[in-house]
Amino acid sequence: MQKIYNFAFILIVSAIAAMGGFLFGFDEAVISGTVDKVTSQFGLDVMSSGWFVSSALLGAIIGVIAGGTLSDRYGRKSTMICSGALFAVSMIGCAVAPSFISLVLYRLVGGIGIGVASIVCPMYISEMAVPERRGLLVSLYQLAVTIGVVGAYLSNKWLLGIAMESSATMDGLARTMLVDEWWRGMLGVGVIPSVIFLAAVFFIPESPRWLVLKGRTGKAAEVFGRIYNDPATVSMQIEATLEVTTTSKGSGGYAALLRPGILRAVLIGVAIAMLGQFMGVNAVLYYGPSIFKDAGLSDGDAFFYQVLVGAANMLTTVAAMFIIDKVGRKTLVYYGVSGMIISLLLIGGYFMWGDTLGVSHVALLIFFLLYIVCCAGSICAVIFVILSEMYPLAVRGAAMSVAGLALWIATFLIGQLTPWMLQTLTPAGTFLLFAIMCVPYMLIMWRMVPETTGKSLEEIESFWMKDELRDVARKNA
Repeated sequence: MQKIYNFAFILIVSAIAAMGGFLFGFDEAVISGTVDKVTSQFGLDVMSSGWFVSSALLGAIIGVIAGGTLSDRYGRKSTMICSGALFAVSMIGCAVAPSFISLVLYRLVGGIGIGVASIVCPMYISEMAVPERRGLLVSLYQLAVTIGVVGAYLSNKWLLGIAMESSATMDGLARTMLVDEWWRGMLGVGVIPSVIFLAAVFFIPESPRWLVLKGRTGKAAEVFGRIYNDPATVSMQIEATLEVTTTSKGSGGYAALLRPGILRAVLIGVAIAMLGQFMGVNAVLYYGPSIFKDAGLSDGDAFFYQVLVGAANMLTTVAAMFIIDKVGRKTLVYYGVSGMIISLLLIGGYFMWGDTLGVSHVALLIFFLLYIVCCAGSICAVIFVILSEMYPLAVRGAAMSVAGLALWIATFLIGQLTPWMLQTLTPAGTFLLFAIMCVPYMLIMWRMVPETTGKSLEEIESFWMKDELRDVARKNA
């Protein structure tokens, strides 16, 4: 029997959109190999060095604010093209920046591109996917982030090797970029994935749901016809999309987020986006080596342990992709967050009593690996999936911008506060706090978020908009 949908086509366009996640992960990790060299070359103090790193985060906050409006007004595809172009300009600019100020400005531009991509790429995948495969497909974005991190580490290592081995054989511009100021090559190599992403996006279609929202049903039917093999299913899909947009046509944008059903969804999305960051995942990924050294490990062992944590993060993301549509988003969260609480308590207990009891450092590694496996398999796997599918079509861009802004602000806060917490609360108190923050996250997912697995975007929209749809039905009766 012929499949009702063309999974190969959906997978290809989703993989292309997910490349925006690779750019995010690459930028997040590539900077780690350049900080010391840039600090030395430009004579930076601690604050300026931190600004070099965090300027991209400020850009990302700007990007998520603009990304929703751009995607709702000009389309998901055009906005992804804009994102790729910004990142490409950033990487080229960073490679040739003549001063520290220009370097920071180009970092800011790249951050804007990343922020835009973090909104529009998962949203596009969600709108192209069929319900039974949507979790798998949107998870490609998170997987691409983890691959981008690994890719940046490997790229940095490769380019550093070139700088060390080719110092006597290169001259001119190549020597400047790859030997004398090798940080330029590390940043500049990012133009390769950005150009690939930019070129590939030109060959994918616009989101059919956005086309329906804009009244271009003929073009939407063409795209739906490439997704579904059955003309009757195409017609039903267009009718379903038109039905849920009837009550919201002309009422998109940020003002519409204050409508009762939509506001509830937005506030829930903001809550899970922020709480997810305060459960410790970025603290572990950003400050893992420092935490391991606090436990008494050497620099080499601390870095090796962090590599294992990163590998576990990527492999668990792959595993979660293939079960998220089978076991459900909420089930993953229940089991995963429960495991996070246990592992966080074990980590806190290690720092509190490990030396007294003579517990091996290997036990700490096991606790961290358990934590990252539970985290990557639950909240990290579902966050972009849930945010991309829970909002009504007319305000999806604006609502995702608000949720994305909350996520980036929380990421910034946890990045800034973690060193202070480790010093003031001690590592034991810090991980106990992370464990406590898991509880409200679990309660919100249990009581307020519907299970979206296997449901169409239109069915999910009806859940949030049921009161308004009921009023419309009464008026039309």
